[in-house]
Amino acid sequence: MFRAAIVEDSDSDRELLESYLEKSGCFIVSKFSSAVDFLTGYQPVYDLVFMDIDMPYLDGMSAAHKLRELDENVCLVFVTNLARLAVQGYEVAAYDFIVKPVSYEDFTGKMPRIVKRLESLVRGRTLLVHSGTDIMRIAVDDIMCVEVMSHKLVYHLVRKNIVSYGTLKKVEEELADPCFVRCNKCYLVNLRYVTAIEENHAVVGGEKLLISYPRRTEFTKALTDYLCG
Repeated sequence: MFRAAIVEDSDSDRELLESYLEKSGCFIVSKFSSAVDFLTGYQPVYDLVFMDIDMPYLDGMSAAHKLRELDENVCLVFVTNLARLAVQGYEVAAYDFIVKPVSYEDFTGKMPRIVKRLESLVRGRTLLVHSGTDIMRIAVDDIMCVEVMSHKLVYHLVRKNIVSYGTLKKVEEELADPCFVRCNKCYLVNLRYVTAIEENHAVVGGEKLLISYPRRTEFTKALTDYLCG
């Protein structure tokens, strides 16, 4: 069983999400009518947080920033009718977003991937990375992209970068994850962090990465499959 928190000021939306989660049979649900109530005395006991963005007193995006100061690992999903704001979720390492009104079909379409994320957190899926004389363990889902630069590898994580060595091919083999796709010969991108496609560039963590012509079809298809999956 996973523990989920619903932070939503609308009574009807809050009850609807609770009913969806209860149908899945694998969640213990706590409900909060405001972000202030949720964060007051917060303890990192939740596996999953559904956060509305448009709330009075303290909006969901601001609350998410405060949440990350208290809990770096909880899986965060925005629920909003402001889809244009949800793309800012990379700033707080949001895993996904669901657009209101939330239909059961949309909800069940999203949940398998979210549950898989929760299971990976439980298993602690990590990658061992050599950085200088140190060996560091990093969470796979924290990797936004991996860059090869001057014979070095740069792991661009949500909150920092780690410089290592090796090849992108070796990293691809270690990850063995369809969510990691090359956009060009220098970047291996985590599709979870692609917030937009602008002309021939993928926007990842606020940076524009060129999608090279030889990889354009493969990358676009992988991103489409991911978003529709």
